[in-house]
This record gives sequence, structure tokens and C-alpha cells, in this order.
Amino acid sequence: MDNNNLNKAVEALRTSNHNFAFTGAGISIESGIPPFRGETGLWSKYDPIVLDLNYFKTNSKESWAVIKEIFYDFFGKAKPNDAHFALAKMENAGLLNSVVTQNIDNLHQEAGSKTVWEFHGNSHTLECTECKTKYKIKDLDFESLPVICPKCKGLVKPDFIFFGEGIPTLAYEKSMEEATNADVVLVIGTTGEIMPASYIPQIAKQNGATIIEINPEPSNFTNSITDIYLKATATEAMNELLSKLLDN
Repeated sequence: MDNNNLNKAVEALRTSNHNFAFTGAGISIESGIPPFRGETGLWSKYDPIVLDLNYFKTNSKESWAVIKEIFYDFFGKAKPNDAHFALAKMENAGLLNSVVTQNIDNLHQEAGSKTVWEFHGNSHTLECTECKTKYKIKDLDFESLPVICPKCKGLVKPDFIFFGEGIPTLAYEKSMEEATNADVVLVIGTTGEIMPASYIPQIAKQNGATIIEINPEPSNFTNSITDIYLKATATEAMNELLSKLLDN
């Protein structure tokens, strides 16, 4: 990681008034959660049709079997890593206004981040497709599939977006608000391939924000909108950044 760029990033974050982090799958890899795409991604092992809304409704038992395995048996064991904790500490120190995340793993909240806008929803909450009652994981029985609503016996769906669904309204509006108001955006662990989420840093850039990117390899952002590129893993870069930011 370039030390000169690291110092530039520290200075940008210290001297600005409104900063937010925009995170993707790369920040959670070091927590043991693989990305969905790529050679080692989950879609190389599982058929993504299980997250198609129409397929889910007509083949709910088959979909739920894969969903349970990925998101509740496997992802459920993941814990926040140093990068998640660093963002929470930055927020607590007044150096970060919010986190806008594409991830559905709840790790930002578990690390202590208070203002988190989940662009794609959250796997730790679920909703009945019929009566719209929301549930936490602990409230439901995952032994018999598909998961059924205890109140109305309707089909329960994880509260993250499936193929064929729109972005949650509040998360979309707040993310765009952040992109409009930001002085600095800390882009961590996202390649910029997923739309419309990838528009968020671009809109921030158009509104004059400085883009700091943390990725081990160049992304779609690197040569287009990134101002300061830190070539490193999320935990490596965030540990260094936090250390310098909090060094009085």
C-alpha cells in the first residue's frame, strides 16, 4: 500500500465535513463470506435462480433449502472483522456519517455502526409475503422448509432483494442523499459491477466528492472516478487508516 496515498486519505477524511463509506462483498471476505460472483463466488456453486422472485414463489421448498444453507447455516457463523470495527470507530469519533452497504450480512451493525443504509436489504430479518409481518431469525423455525409465517401460514421470505425486486425505498433515498452531500466517499471492497448501487460513488463524484478506494485489485472505479487508491485488503487498509486518524 502506497504510504503517500494513505496520508492523502487521512488528510481528506480529517479535513472534510461529511463522509460516508460505500461497502461491498470485499469487506466481508475476511469474515469468511465469499462474494457471489467470480471464479470462487457462490454462483459458481449454486444456481442463482433460487433468488429469482417468481421461482421462489413457485418452488419455495427448493429455494429455501439453498437459502438456508447459504445465508443461515454458513453466513450465520460470520463475525465482523477489523474493517467493520474500524468504520464503527470512525463513526463514533465523528469522522464518518454513515455506511451505505450492498451487503446483507448485518456485520456493520454487529460491529457497532449506528447509521447503516442497506441497499440490498438484510438477511437477519424476514417478512411474510402475505401479511407482511417482519421477523428476526430467532423467531422462526428453519427445520421444516419452506419457512411459514406463524400468524397467517403464508410463505416467509428473507428481507433482502431477490432478482425481480426493487431497491428498498428508504435505503435508496438515503443513499442518494449521502451521495449528494458527501465531501469524501470511502469505497471498500466493491468492484462497481452491480447496478444501480454502482451509481452511488459516481453521483458523489459528480457532486464534488473525493473518492478514496480500498481494493486489493483495481475495480471499475479505479481509473474512472477514484482520487486516492489504496491497494490493500479491507482490514489492512482500515487498520492503517484508523491508526493514523485517531493518532493525536
